[in-house]
Amino acid sequence: MSDARTPAQIEADIVRRREQLAVTLDEIGIRVHPKTIIGDAKARVASTVDQTAGRAFVAVNRVVSDVKARFTHADGTPRLERVVPAALAVVAVVGLIATAGRKAGK
Repeated sequence: MSDARTPAQIEADIVRRREQLAVTLDEIGIRVHPKTIIGDAKARVASTVDQTAGRAFVAVNRVVSDVKARFTHADGTPRLERVVPAALAVVAVVGLIATAGRKAGK
């Protein structure tokens, strides 16, 4: 079995490798181009923001569900023994803020 190649085969191999090298150099040029680097950085930041927003949504949803569970029965009706004191507390705080605002305005 002979591994001897003809000059035409060698030349075709050189041309093929030259084309592969040109493609590789083009890819490297694109990867190190400032616009590409900035675009990649923006994509990473956007991904991080999306993940953070997703985590925040899950945390807020958990808190809202917990509060809802504390103030409603399983059938969705309000637990008056908890709603009324909470409403009174809110009214009292709003009243204190309004009173303090009037005193500060004099």
